[in-house]
Amino acid sequence: MGRIFISAGHGNRVNGVTDPGAVVAGTTEAREMILTRDLVVTELRSRGVEVLSVPDALSASQAIDWINARDRPDDVALEIRADAFTNPAVRGATVYFIANNDQRRRNADQLLLALIRRVPQLPSRGAKPDTDTGLGSLPFTRQITCGSLLMTVGFLTNPDDRFIIQNQRRDLALGIADGLVAWVRGTALPPDPNVYPEINISINGQVYGEKGILVSGNAYIPIDLTDRLGIDLSREPNIRRLNYRQVVFIKAVDLRDYTIAVGWDAQSRTVLLRSILKICPGTLDRIMGNGNTTSVQLIMFLKSNNEAAISQFPQLADLYRNEGSIEGVNYDIAFSQMLLETNYLRFGGDIKVSQNNFAGLGDVGGGPQGASFPNAQTGVRAHIQLLKAYASTEPLVQEVVAPRFRFVTRGIAPLVDQLSGRWSADPQYGAKVTAILRRFYEMAQIL
Repeated sequence: MGRIFISAGHGNRVNGVTDPGAVVAGTTEAREMILTRDLVVTELRSRGVEVLSVPDALSASQAIDWINARDRPDDVALEIRADAFTNPAVRGATVYFIANNDQRRRNADQLLLALIRRVPQLPSRGAKPDTDTGLGSLPFTRQITCGSLLMTVGFLTNPDDRFIIQNQRRDLALGIADGLVAWVRGTALPPDPNVYPEINISINGQVYGEKGILVSGNAYIPIDLTDRLGIDLSREPNIRRLNYRQVVFIKAVDLRDYTIAVGWDAQSRTVLLRSILKICPGTLDRIMGNGNTTSVQLIMFLKSNNEAAISQFPQLADLYRNEGSIEGVNYDIAFSQMLLETNYLRFGGDIKVSQNNFAGLGDVGGGPQGASFPNAQTGVRAHIQLLKAYASTEPLVQEVVAPRFRFVTRGIAPLVDQLSGRWSADPQYGAKVTAILRRFYEMAQIL
């Protein structure tokens, strides 16, 4: 591997005095480039790269002679400079290469890309042949015997560029070092941690025109897309936001809290968004209401989580649909709660299978094993009745079988999340029930 020569460019020496180059806002090109060059040198040496710093007292022609007296065929040389212009609006970085040399053009592109990746706020003016300069050619790109490039890292006369040069010097140095290492080793640039791969977006089966991004394995979508879904996130401070390339992105999975089903197709790298099709907004977690699924869908979801469950209670899905419909309780919610309480009918806690207690119902006597019921239908009915006690003040249609029905303050918890701390001491109890319900609805393609 070759070595790297790096020169901090500035004005020429005149009558034995070093010209500081452009003088702007109390600083000089020489000062800013020397400080930046020194950071680049330190970074390169920390990576085990041999680097030679061109002495600052040399004139431009002397610097070229100094390099040519020491270089080898596999070495590379870079001079960094700051530009200046009468129009303070002009800004950006450029890398100049010897005209008509495709290899050097590729090196220039790579060096410029490495810089912009580290400092994305700095505009790129592109890699350019030295014939595009006012002189028509650049001695540093033509008279040095090893491969050489000249980089202008920005315009001192532009306030934004000057701010970057003076306040993001470390980032500038890292970008220059990244490009130089790739150049001298003849390798590609390392993966950019600040560049995210694009992904496709599908909404209700239709391809969305704009792309999403993948960040640490999570799908992010443009926040503007939520307007199309009828969701206003402007006053939701807990939604995770990411600014990327002047676009605000949000984590797709967060939309699950807004009646949006979120899936992923790995083969096409597509995040799948599906808005609610059969459920009115605001009713997903309301205990009193109609269920939205068939017995077959209930059974299939249960079997997907516990294949052996159906052999124990083959009529359980029908029981929940019938008993829930009689009392006006959303049987999908009741069924999801049953799955949480019984670990998908695996039981395993204090309550035994033989008790037909599907929701952890307590007994009036406060026994450690809770209530017991003579059959599955009575156990389901007791569950539905106790849910109705919490969610509604309406009278029961059927005779009371829930042991603690009369002790519940009627209508105190119309929403699933309000069961937290009441049905169970777990503060996340309602969220866990709702999470199961959402997965169920996604499988049934209701969400």
